[in-house]
Amino acid sequence: MTTPATIPRSLFLFSLFYGGMVTLGGVLGAKQVALGPLAVEAGIFPFLTLVGISSGIAELHGKDVANRLVRYGFIPLVAAILLTLFVLQLPTDPGMYEPAKEAFPVILGQSWRMMFAGIIAYGTSVTLNVWIFNKLRTGGGAYASLRGFVAAALSQIVDTLLFISISFYGVRPIADLMMGQMLAKVVLSAVMIPLIIWVVVHYGRKLDQAK
Repeated sequence: MTTPATIPRSLFLFSLFYGGMVTLGGVLGAKQVALGPLAVEAGIFPFLTLVGISSGIAELHGKDVANRLVRYGFIPLVAAILLTLFVLQLPTDPGMYEPAKEAFPVILGQSWRMMFAGIIAYGTSVTLNVWIFNKLRTGGGAYASLRGFVAAALSQIVDTLLFISISFYGVRPIADLMMGQMLAKVVLSAVMIPLIIWVVVHYGRKLDQAK
């Protein structure tokens, strides 16, 4: 009789959190936020959380496990898109709060191009992040936060190129938009990614050592 495989506590916990961040990114992306002179869609915050978690999981459990986590992330992402499209087609309750009637389809009713762009950008950039993070690995896995920032910055440049091109090419000028988004994402990567990786690795090891 074979013994069922035990999922490490850290992998179980951060996988749950990862799935939530995948679905939240599309919702928060409807808002543009100003960070000093930089402007970026708010979806970057949960998206960078995904990037940091994937790097932390790669550090704790290896590249292959992190890549599986990224692939499994397509499940809640696609399910959230399909469920959103379904809900948008349902009739609206006449008694619904009036401002919400107009705001709901505007916030959640992204174009098919943006939805497709989000799927492609997610899969490509987070997979690239894991690959770069692992390639930069030194003996003993030192400098995880620094490797994470470099991997995140490079993968976010690719993410921006893909998402902006697919979403807006032929609709509006995209060069200035791309440059602004790239700069904002690199700056945010420098601030957020080292901290997220430290949290995942530090507390992940504690979780896995706990009895």
